[in-house]
Amino acid sequence: MSSWLTRVTAPVLRPTHASVRGFALAVVIANAVIIATGEAVRLSSSGLGCPDWPQCTKTSVVAAHSAGQTTLNTWIEFGNRLLNFPLAAIAGLAFIACLCYKPDGQRRRDLVWLSAALPLGVVAQAVVGGILVLTRLNPAVRSLHYLLSSAILAAAVVLHVRVSEGSGPARSLVRTDLRVLAALLVGVTALMLAAGTVVTGTGPLAGTIVDAHGHRTTVPRYHFSLENVTQMHADIGWFIGALAVALVIGLRFSPAPRQAVRFGWLVLVGLGIQGIVGYTQYFNHLPAGLVWVHVTSSVLLWIFVLRLYLATRERIPLPAEPIAAPAESCAVPA
Repeated sequence: MSSWLTRVTAPVLRPTHASVRGFALAVVIANAVIIATGEAVRLSSSGLGCPDWPQCTKTSVVAAHSAGQTTLNTWIEFGNRLLNFPLAAIAGLAFIACLCYKPDGQRRRDLVWLSAALPLGVVAQAVVGGILVLTRLNPAVRSLHYLLSSAILAAAVVLHVRVSEGSGPARSLVRTDLRVLAALLVGVTALMLAAGTVVTGTGPLAGTIVDAHGHRTTVPRYHFSLENVTQMHADIGWFIGALAVALVIGLRFSPAPRQAVRFGWLVLVGLGIQGIVGYTQYFNHLPAGLVWVHVTSSVLLWIFVLRLYLATRERIPLPAEPIAAPAESCAVPA
């Protein structure tokens, strides 16, 4: 193997702590981007810009004109589909790197299982995305599509943290009540994300369909009162705010790691932004741009909440790595 090829493949086949952590961070960023761009597809009514799957149309694999769809809508949807290829590549490289990573001479099975969920999740997302198109943007499938993305993102965040830890049992760094509050915050935030998909699937921005004659019809929606589901979503947000305030006060006035306190404040700031944008968009009749900001900031909030919980415990840190990389390449067991 030539020297340049060795240098290129070394981060994957001869991974170090830095390279594995870098791949994990890349997956976090890539998943956050795909969620944000997916929302741009929905808010621009481009969900059926490519009305077939896995092809864009019944006669074309790539973006092509389709009756009732603008060229812009087609390219927005097709472009979002294309983003799945680099996402799959990054997730696959992260998995291979974790499979080859042996910081103490032994493969880290916890990292292998976490990283395996990433490419498998991308495949699952592609299948669910195809079902979403073929069912003409069914709101239940759309909710599953978004929540699956959030679950994959959570796995990537956990992987990014676990790379720097040992494989031993977790040890709490805060009082038990604060650890419970942090875990509850994760669960209720996940519930808020789910409630947000119900609001989306009920409201006017769920999408529209234009037929060959130019007639515009709405896509299937949840048959709920928009006011009621929006109120439910807001109530969950207020509950999360109360949990976060209690948790930050508890962390501030007890022995707690600085990282946990820092992420606690980031969660509070994120919730404040979410609240301001959420109420502003509602009372201004849901302008698409503000809705996109609201959804995108919720992705960052989800990451901060997960990091806050993970900062309340630790595992035995990894020993320092030798400066030289291991000489042998990765050997994957048959």
